Amino acid sequence: MVSPHRNQSSAVVIILLGFSEYPELQVPLFLLFLSIYAVTVMGNVGMIVVIKINPKLQTPMYFFLKHLSLVDFCYSTIVVPKLLGNLVVEDRSVSIKACITQFSFGVTCVMTEMVMLAVMAYDRFVAICYPLLYTVYMSPKHCALLVSVAYSWGIVSSIVLIYSILLLSFCETKIINNFVCEYSVFLSATCSDKHFSEIMLFIFVNLGAFCTLIIILTSYLFIFVTILKMHSASGRYKAFSTCASHLTAVTIFYGTIVFLYCIPNSKNSWLLVKVASVFYLVVIPMLNPLIYSLRNKDVKETFRKIMDLKIIFH
Repeated sequence: MVSPHRNQSSAVVIILLGFSEYPELQVPLFLLFLSIYAVTVMGNVGMIVVIKINPKLQTPMYFFLKHLSLVDFCYSTIVVPKLLGNLVVEDRSVSIKACITQFSFGVTCVMTEMVMLAVMAYDRFVAICYPLLYTVYMSPKHCALLVSVAYSWGIVSSIVLIYSILLLSFCETKIINNFVCEYSVFLSATCSDKHFSEIMLFIFVNLGAFCTLIIILTSYLFIFVTILKMHSASGRYKAFSTCASHLTAVTIFYGTIVFLYCIPNSKNSWLLVKVASVFYLVVIPMLNPLIYSLRNKDVKETFRKIMDLKIIFH
């Protein structure tokens, strides 16, 4: 049932403290996060452009990577500008509506990325375990369908979680020791029963993480078994090298999530929680294009050509 105090919620604001308890670090942190955001934008947009213009990269793996870069770019753009703003202004308040808007786009990107990483693991599974059927299983139609599933899950998850938030009431201004509008912010700020919202959060977050992680682990189990059965050492190295970048990205993504949510929720751990959250929300979108580009000659060569063209035009 919708709370009768709903009308009061629209006038309530949330104050995100961010890193305000470290005033001497405001400028250094602003410059650091601005630099990370610049690298993130250039890296992800550059990856999309490189995949688009290089004929050698018109494969399912890079089709999925292009969408992963798009999700990372959008997610970083949702989180970092607000974080930068909180570092340079004294008024760190944000309305409930603005906070919900940021959260809705953010959760869409996170849930989409989870499924996209699972889809990319499945792609590597088919490529290594069933190479002769790869073009059949990973046809353009099937690839488009898999990407649609990823975006659909992100959108559905966002809609359900936003609905559970809209059932809550917010009766007074709330000070939150955080720098981004995540679900815990609304649970901390509400003055109504949050049991239903907590259940929805538990179901959708755990369902998404569990299902995608099972797909990834199962895919790599079959991949490793297939690689071990190969008689050629060069063949094993080539097969493993095609998975190395994705496996690195998956390890960082899920490793950070596990680390973040295994930290005790106490006052003494808030700094550690913030550092882990920064890595998860800000740094990972920057790392993904670097991870995939450093091990790929075609990507690096195309990047180099683009930079050479810029130098010529200048």
